[in-house]
Amino acid sequence: MDDYKNIFVVGLNDFNRSRLEQLRGAEHYRFHGVIAPEAVYDTEVFSIADMLQEATTQLEAFEDHIDAIVGYMDFPVSTMLPILCERFGTRTTSLESLLKCEHKYWSRKVQREVIPEFIPNFTAFDPFDDDALTAIGEAGLYFPFFVKPIKSSGSRLGFRIDTPEDFYHAVERLRADIGLIADPFNTVLEHAQLPKDVAEVDGGYCMAEEIIGGWQCTVEGYVYEGDVVSYGIVDSLRYPQVLSFFHYRYPSGLPKKIQDKIIELTDKVMTHIGYDNSAFNIEYFWDEVQDRLWLLEINTRISQSHCDLFEKVDGVSNQQITVDLGLGKRPDMPYRQGDYAIGAKFFYRVFFVDAVVTRVPSREEIDALQQEFPGTLIALQVEEGQRLSTLAEQDSYSFALAYIWTGAKDETELLANYESLASRLNFEFDEIIG
Repeated sequence: MDDYKNIFVVGLNDFNRSRLEQLRGAEHYRFHGVIAPEAVYDTEVFSIADMLQEATTQLEAFEDHIDAIVGYMDFPVSTMLPILCERFGTRTTSLESLLKCEHKYWSRKVQREVIPEFIPNFTAFDPFDDDALTAIGEAGLYFPFFVKPIKSSGSRLGFRIDTPEDFYHAVERLRADIGLIADPFNTVLEHAQLPKDVAEVDGGYCMAEEIIGGWQCTVEGYVYEGDVVSYGIVDSLRYPQVLSFFHYRYPSGLPKKIQDKIIELTDKVMTHIGYDNSAFNIEYFWDEVQDRLWLLEINTRISQSHCDLFEKVDGVSNQQITVDLGLGKRPDMPYRQGDYAIGAKFFYRVFFVDAVVTRVPSREEIDALQQEFPGTLIALQVEEGQRLSTLAEQDSYSFALAYIWTGAKDETELLANYESLASRLNFEFDEIIG
């Protein structure tokens, strides 16, 4: 009997390969990349249909056994996995159950069936319809509200709408850029059996939703053979007065009764959807003033941003969940066996400007900071000569220049370390607009 498993990872890069090779049982695993990471990040150049064909050709040519096909990225990787796994007989959830999470309109409809009091008012609209604002009002949504594409990741092409002028500005941006999301997502929808009312709302549509807010958090979980397990809650803290994230922090500081309620809601909604044998994470808001919870959205994967946090606090990246489930095993995830009591991912940003980067911190400067703050990892997101507006996967209000993962004994030390470190990251710019 073979004593190793062949695990194919869609979009595998060197950074994540090093993480995967540190998982429990990794000495028995052989990790193989399928589809280059630069392809899955650029669906404007590389179509999903072509990527699926490339992956199929590569996997069919593999002369050994294929034990798992997994991924750790959002769209388009998350939506390709059920198609590839079905073709090659490996484990994951069904495409339809995945789309009940990722198709924002379908997801809201399904959520409302089981936990209606925790779902904001919403409607779908066509951004190319000149009467869209009227239709939104007729659906019972009034200023302020939030708009985003039917399929989006992070806060990409998401806008808070306070006035008609805000809406028309957002529509202008959506009309220009939504095709980059809509066209590849529609390719995936062609593989699924959709209800008629959902099929009519394709990737070119958008959502308008009631404004919700409060303390934002994300529950990381998985479903194994119908058993829903929530294994950690991560807080998402934003910069003051804007939508951009400042840092993610684990473990959560929410009251225990709120965490327990989040876990209860998560079990209800994921069971109702029929999601199975895959990882997920669900984002919530807790409105502390009204003591009310809102479900924001469901993602059909672990969060890459949280991997290092779980490694710092629990002892292993939660990529352990993805690999174990892909192999058909109940996940073997440790708890509080890491080197730190608290871990965070910080976003070092600039706001409301575009510019050309003329200097980034040198490798020597980064190495020195990482040595001064043990356990810290700094990943630059820009390079010299790059215009900020060319960065992919950014929100609508800022640009992330660097990601900084770090750990500490408590929140006070965590924030103090970040402030000290960030003050010594030397970026310079030219051709500034805004």
